[in-house]
Amino acid sequence: MLPKGGLNNLMQQFSKMQQELERIQHELSQLTVEGSAGGGMVKVIANGKQEIISVKIDPEIIREDLEMVEEMIVAATNQALTRAQELNQEKMANLSGGLMANLPGGLKFPGL
Repeated sequence: MLPKGGLNNLMQQFSKMQQELERIQHELSQLTVEGSAGGGMVKVIANGKQEIISVKIDPEIIREDLEMVEEMIVAATNQALTRAQELNQEKMANLSGGLMANLPGGLKFPGL
């Protein structure tokens, strides 16, 4: 059972959390991470929302085996997306951790 004014307090906390979530999502869209393969011959840049921003390929490897180039693109992309996911999880952990510490009586919400 929530203490008097507890529901109002809880709603205020959720409102703050929603505002913080919006701020974090904007911040993630501005942050970038890089994945690379082939000693930096292929570089992939992703943002914190796990969207690929750019792909750079050293012109020297274009003359090489096409299959090898494709494999390097996949490897660099996966590395960039993994780093973006880690960045996202780090930012979101800060958000949910603060809210969960303030919920009364161990109240749990799915997905948080």
